[in-house]
Amino acid sequence: MAIFNSPPSSAPKRENAPAQPGPTETALSKEPDRNEISFGTPAPAPRPAPAPAPAAAPAATRPAEREGKESVIAADLSIEGKINGAGHIRIAGRFKGDVQVEGDLTIEVGAKVNGSVRARKVVVAGELEGNVESAQRVELLEGGVVVGDVKAGVVTIAAGSRMRGQVEFGFDDAKPASKNDKAGAKAETADAS
Repeated sequence: MAIFNSPPSSAPKRENAPAQPGPTETALSKEPDRNEISFGTPAPAPRPAPAPAPAAAPAATRPAEREGKESVIAADLSIEGKINGAGHIRIAGRFKGDVQVEGDLTIEVGAKVNGSVRARKVVVAGELEGNVESAQRVELLEGGVVVGDVKAGVVTIAAGSRMRGQVEFGFDDAKPASKNDKAGAKAETADAS
């Protein structure tokens, strides 16, 4: 390879620069503040700026994301205490104590819970020794065991499950007004007009 004298430029000269670009070499950069030699591959093109991320919607408009949070008690854990919260709980191990959550409680196959439960939805595939108080929905899956009373809006019991206790479902907590109370209320409203 031959050595050449590069044309005068504002950049300092490099010694041992190639006289002419060969088949695998490219010429010196034409930019006055940058003097590089590339062999074989051209310099990568500059990357365009990433597009701005779309504006996030307020949390109130995305309930699925808020509801998607779930805490897990793993199969190899045994915990004693009390659970209170707004998210979902999945128990695969053993838990002794009361559970009160605004979300769902799932008791996995092989898991055991000893204590009262208050949750929006309770799914039992393992074992629950305690009462379920005022849930919207309780599902007792095949192989699931409940020893205690269940009070829920809807109760689903699969074949092969076991339960010992009392079940109340389909009733509202509020005491319904009697027919006489409704008739009296209508008469008072008509007189007030």
